[in-house]
Amino acid sequence: MIEQWQIDQFHETGFLVVENVVSPEDVAALQQDFDTWVEESRRHTQAWGQTQDGRPRFDIENDHSSDHPSLRRVVSPTEISPAFKQVALQSPMAQIAAQLIGGNGARFHHGKINSKLPHTATQVKWHQDFLFTPHSNDDLVTALLMVSEVTPENGPLNVIAGSHKGPLWSHWHDGRFTGAVADEVVEQHCQQPAACYGPSGSVCFMHTRLLHASSPNETEQPRTLFISVYAAEDALPFGENPLPSEHAGIMVAGHESGLVRSTANQIRLPVKPKGASFFVQQAGKD
Repeated sequence: MIEQWQIDQFHETGFLVVENVVSPEDVAALQQDFDTWVEESRRHTQAWGQTQDGRPRFDIENDHSSDHPSLRRVVSPTEISPAFKQVALQSPMAQIAAQLIGGNGARFHHGKINSKLPHTATQVKWHQDFLFTPHSNDDLVTALLMVSEVTPENGPLNVIAGSHKGPLWSHWHDGRFTGAVADEVVEQHCQQPAACYGPSGSVCFMHTRLLHASSPNETEQPRTLFISVYAAEDALPFGENPLPSEHAGIMVAGHESGLVRSTANQIRLPVKPKGASFFVQQAGKD
């Protein structure tokens, strides 16, 4: 699906942006479903819907209103949309993620939509995904599909190249799981980020240990990402899946080996948010 130089670049920098991964027809189907949910959000003043663990499926930002929708998260859209299910499990995106993981194969772990509609306040503080989804090894890839065009101005993902080779920074502070690294880590290690952007249908593949964040969208253009996380088939999850779904654990490439592979990591297990998403944890409200 991709060439060896791209695989080498991913392992060196911790991320890789590939254009034209998902066809315009498939992207259009995803956009149509998401637009329907945005219209539905206009009728709500708080998070709504329900997932497997009883938490809301649809999460809205504090600046949300009927005439200024700010739907920021849809949890496990694969459960309610055949289009999202197909892209997560059977598209070139899944195959490339498996190629980057290597080994005997890869499985789907969870999926979500993170959206920043025009002039909305949603931002993501600096963090590492592995601290939310720890496994026995860290061969996990987060695939961020750009459903809408992502530009340098509309709140793109910012990453610290090579940080996946560094330490796992604690996301616990003052006895609480905040879902973010400490301010001093940001000051010392996150001052020269690289922005990941591209036309719709592009995918940013990101190593699970990579430091990343994003800013609010202050433009007229939406920034919508469909995020799917894939794990090596021999990576055993530690703790509860933060976004459980009926599709968790499905193989997207390769075969089951029946083995568990471990690498040396020392971490404190995360706390699943009580609310609809980790945004409340980063805001200090959960």
